[in-house]
Amino acid sequence: MKRVIRSHSEADTVRIASELAAELPDGGTVLLFGELGAGKTAFVRGLLAGAGGEPEEVTSPTFTLIQQYAGRLPVTHVDLYRLSAVEADDLGLDEMMSAAGFVAIEWADRLPRALDGAVQVHIEDDGAETRSIRIERP
Repeated sequence: MKRVIRSHSEADTVRIASELAAELPDGGTVLLFGELGAGKTAFVRGLLAGAGGEPEEVTSPTFTLIQQYAGRLPVTHVDLYRLSAVEADDLGLDEMMSAAGFVAIEWADRLPRALDGAVQVHIEDDGAETRSIRIERP
């Protein structure tokens, strides 16, 4: 299933992601695609809010690669921006995906292989604060 939603602010993006989190059973893997500044980290804030956590805790994990946040369902936030496909494959993503909660992977285009069952979220900057968010569910 594929749908496109327009976001007109960061708050909209957070709300859209929170609603998606509520729709997904027991978490799952969310692959995030988009250019720098598109709103991937804001989307993770919304996933955490939808999982019962505190969205203001989410920061871009670019230098730490992996952040974990508590909520009704835990959220593991992975940023592959600075990694090659081989390095990304060495992070242990399979183990993360088998744990309870959500795994949100920014810069998912750097993955060396497809991740079965993952939801794909493509965020495009349409100018100002407007974004097109395409959600593709298996």
